[in-house]
Amino acid sequence: MKITLLVSRILLGLLYLVFGLDYFFHFIPYQPPLHTGAAGIFKTGLFAAGYFYPMQKTVQVLGGLSLLINRYPAFSAVVLFPISLNVFLFHTLLDPSGWLMGVFLLVPNLLLGYGYRNYYAGMFTAKPIAS
Repeated sequence: MKITLLVSRILLGLLYLVFGLDYFFHFIPYQPPLHTGAAGIFKTGLFAAGYFYPMQKTVQVLGGLSLLINRYPAFSAVVLFPISLNVFLFHTLLDPSGWLMGVFLLVPNLLLGYGYRNYYAGMFTAKPIAS
């Protein structure tokens, strides 16, 4: 399990760091796909909000760095999980051509969640006692 966690942490950290930084610096030469239908409407709405993509990409960069340097990796895995899940769902339900990227984000994130499950025990307390 130790090797699985290490590989998952580095893979997820690299993916989020590289694609997060690419949003700001545009160093990966590719043509973003033109989404139509529900996928296009969804993406247009997120861009129109103005704040969403810069905030999300900042979280990705910070979370990716955190995973790569192994500082607060359990916290970063939880913070990045909604992004991984959304990428997976977007690319399986709205734009199935990119489903593999969703798998590359969701699977290592789930493995990290399982590996760090002991750190999350307090989050699943039904009635916490106030201190």
